[in-house]
Amino acid sequence: MSQAGGVTPVRCDTGGVFGVYVHVPFCATRCGYCDFNTYTAGELGSGASPASWLEALKRELALGVSTVGRRPAETVFVGGGTPSLLGAEGLAAVLDAVRETFGLAPDAEVTTESNPESTSPEFFAAIRAAGYTRVSLGMQSAAPHVLKVLDRVHTPGRPVAAAREARAAGFERVNLDIIYGTPGESAVDLRASLDAVLSAGVDHVSAYSLIVEDGTALARRVRRGELPAPDEDVLAADYELIDETLSAAGFRWYEVSNWASSPEARCRHNLGYWRGGDWWGAGPGAHSHVGGVRWWNVKHPARYAALLAEGRSPEAGREVLTDGDRHLERIMLELRLADGLLLEALDADGEREAHSAVADGLLTLAGDRAVLTSRGRLLADAVVRRLAA
Repeated sequence: MSQAGGVTPVRCDTGGVFGVYVHVPFCATRCGYCDFNTYTAGELGSGASPASWLEALKRELALGVSTVGRRPAETVFVGGGTPSLLGAEGLAAVLDAVRETFGLAPDAEVTTESNPESTSPEFFAAIRAAGYTRVSLGMQSAAPHVLKVLDRVHTPGRPVAAAREARAAGFERVNLDIIYGTPGESAVDLRASLDAVLSAGVDHVSAYSLIVEDGTALARRVRRGELPAPDEDVLAADYELIDETLSAAGFRWYEVSNWASSPEARCRHNLGYWRGGDWWGAGPGAHSHVGGVRWWNVKHPARYAALLAEGRSPEAGREVLTDGDRHLERIMLELRLADGLLLEALDADGEREAHSAVADGLLTLAGDRAVLTSRGRLLADAVVRRLAA
């Protein structure tokens, strides 16, 4: 796609999985740790709205089909931001737009992220009827003081209630996200959060260590000395507690930060990313990857909508991945998976490093694959650097 409004065809690897990601840039409030491309109503003013965003999104999806062809999506992921702020009707319109452009595979996985405070039993019933098959809810913690540090506005019990409402509405696939390592969070707090997660009846859990991102309110508080920075030793101990607790409850890790109760419960959309699949990312700031070409959209919703209203692409930049880029990304992404990385993906130096990492207790060899050990998962980035050097 060109910024002048013409369409440049993108080479498609039609043998791989194809997904569609839709970025919803709206949030009711800004969480102190978040550096995602999101905006509150006050930040947007009158320059953009959910209605103008949706019209622009439909235009971009239509432009996408003219670029890569009609390619039924095997996975759809609506993220943000807070997609549930669109309401069930808005989310149904988003999925209808994907259906009418790219199309949906018969067994497509269709996920939406939702914040617990903007959901209800009626909301879940309506999006299930619209065709959504999976819900991902932001829980972060069950401890009130931890939620306060993160600037989360939901009450501690609401995520569990929302997960149960989603299950009651017919969703078999429900995820809860937690964040660990927040200043002031104790091991007792984390155990309480994990107990709450397990009581919710979900089949998938994502657990992310708190990262202090530059430019966020949290980073400013840490810089001023109001809060301590996350401690690496505490983060490691927290991760081990999470893995032990979830494993004992029948969950198995399939990616460093993700656990599922069965192979069917794994997030197919995210697996597409980690396995180098193709996806079209629609919405302000969204990234896409098709056939070894990666591109990304302008960030501001008003600029995004204005470009598409003019018949122009919202693309802000692109890159064609070199063989070296692909090699590095394959190691970086596949090594994070429980399935591991095929040794044949490594050059001679990388294979020697893999055997060295086995001796160091960071990797194990499962047939022709290198798989991170429990200790290796704590040092995954360092292992990647060794194998890719």
